[in-house]
Amino acid sequence: MNTRLLTGGGLAIAVVLFFTVNVLSHVVFRSARIDLTEQRLYTLSEGSRNILQGLDEPVTLRFYLSKKLAVELAGIRGYTSRVLELLQEYEQAAGGHLILHVIDPEPFSEEEDRAVGYGLRGVPIDQGNAQFYFGLVGSNATDDRELIPFFQQSREEFLEYDLTKLVYRLANAKQKVVGLLSTLPLDGGPQMPFPPTAGGGPPWMIMDSIREVMEVKVLDKAVTDIPEDVDVLMVVHPKRLGDPTLYAIDQFVLRGGRTAVFVDPHAEADRVLPNPRNPMGMQGPRNSDLGPVFDAWGIELVDGKVVGDLPLAKRVNFQKQDRTMVADYPVWIDLTPRQFNAEDVVTAKLPNLTMASAGILRKKEGSAVEWTPLVETDDQAMQIESARLQFMPDVEGILRDYRPGDETLVLAARLTGKVKTAFPDGRPPVEATDEPKEPEAAGVGKETEHLTESAEPINVIVVADTDMLQDRFWVQSQNFLGQRIGIPTAANNDFVTNALDNLTGSHDLISVRNRGSFSRPFTLVRAIQQEAEARFRQKEQALQQRLKDTERKIQDLQKRKEDQTTIILSAEQQAALEGFRQELVATRKALRNVQHELQKNIDSLENVVKFLNIGLMPLVIAVGGVVLGAWNMRRRQRSA
Repeated sequence: MNTRLLTGGGLAIAVVLFFTVNVLSHVVFRSARIDLTEQRLYTLSEGSRNILQGLDEPVTLRFYLSKKLAVELAGIRGYTSRVLELLQEYEQAAGGHLILHVIDPEPFSEEEDRAVGYGLRGVPIDQGNAQFYFGLVGSNATDDRELIPFFQQSREEFLEYDLTKLVYRLANAKQKVVGLLSTLPLDGGPQMPFPPTAGGGPPWMIMDSIREVMEVKVLDKAVTDIPEDVDVLMVVHPKRLGDPTLYAIDQFVLRGGRTAVFVDPHAEADRVLPNPRNPMGMQGPRNSDLGPVFDAWGIELVDGKVVGDLPLAKRVNFQKQDRTMVADYPVWIDLTPRQFNAEDVVTAKLPNLTMASAGILRKKEGSAVEWTPLVETDDQAMQIESARLQFMPDVEGILRDYRPGDETLVLAARLTGKVKTAFPDGRPPVEATDEPKEPEAAGVGKETEHLTESAEPINVIVVADTDMLQDRFWVQSQNFLGQRIGIPTAANNDFVTNALDNLTGSHDLISVRNRGSFSRPFTLVRAIQQEAEARFRQKEQALQQRLKDTERKIQDLQKRKEDQTTIILSAEQQAALEGFRQELVATRKALRNVQHELQKNIDSLENVVKFLNIGLMPLVIAVGGVVLGAWNMRRRQRSA
């Protein structure tokens, strides 16, 4: 009796302990997490943690998710869970300064009306009126808003970057300022260096794209100090800049200023206007460089060379005598995602780029700068003398002399790391010809501390082409009711705005890594499946061809039979017709068998994989337990 009581009491205590431990562990270890994924997909980058922990004012995130509809969408259901779990990780890391609301907008509800009012996009998933919402709205204490209208699964590698950028913008809501230093008329007006003519030209359409995301401050080309309110400096075609201006760029970068530099060995847009006082001026060079500043950064633009890449060449029209010819022009190239850095947020999702007479960037031997190529050529590119493009390019001659190379050439790169100044002796003297037109805007006379090396790692993007900014290489402009409308033919504007947007972020934001893909397909299984499909497809194609031949023969005989006035089918032909019909039925049956066999093999492979992943391990453990139990029993019997 006592034994039964003890046994019953022990069971009761065990049950109580079981529930107690579970409840306590849920409370105590509720925030505990361990990330065992290969690419640490659920571990926030240090940059994200720094931004979240540095929030001074509360940020509110409203995550709109149609939960019931998400359950029905197998392809996206897993991704919705990933986004929610990552948002919860953000909430925890922010230490109370980030408030997360998860909202399920039912059809025709007030929540759905608010989602639409915020600018979220609902996706119809059936013939009814139900809309699937999967977006995020963020707001700060001053009611500034940032949003992700819909979480595109194609951007899952950059999910953390997109979320951190949204939070960062809410914490730093002031519009960013880009300082434009250009010797090309990007913002309208005549070609430098001549005085403006009446009216001038319109701004390049790239400026419309830039102004959509930030404020633009145009700097004089003789600027001697970069204004303090400039968040990112955009230098375009720095041709014959004076030392005081180069010094201003040098010191801006050393102080942590982010910079995008567009240089060119042969700028097609740099068409010098006729000057009666200097008739030979039109034959002047069209190249640009940052000279000593590039030397200090440890990089170079290869002198006198442009890229030629026949596999990427654009088709162009050119005149030969009195005829218009069409040919591939290797100097003008259409770049595809294969030439872009898939790990950098600036280039990862670009569909294409167009460049013209682009240059070659190289990291100098012994340079300590960290060098990350963003855009490269095909491995068959060659270097072409830029002098061949000085006047009227010889398209046929360039094609005739084309010799494929054996390496990729860098067209754009990101530079990071610590660098030294290009002016160790300090600020160079300002000559009379270097004085800017607007001294106050340029900051002339304002003395700042001379830096001999960067205070923190620099972040600079260098592009060896300026023509990619020109309208004719990326956009078709149309006039609609007096308004200029642009129809992009390449993503050059996206590249520029991506670069500027990325550079305006903090060091922490720029450091946020590519998280990798949440999707983990069975690549080996897929390869086996594709191999099996290829074998069966060959057999299927042979049967399809046999089917077509048989149908054609039947049609020929039937046509002859219908024309009774000229031809009467013989007994042999009637037998042949019947034979063809039987062959047609047999071929269709064989084709169905092949298709069924293919699906059967795929299903069989799927079942094997399921067994290996689901059934094999429990079976191994069970067998191991039986073997271990038998071994223990035999050992006890021997000792007894």
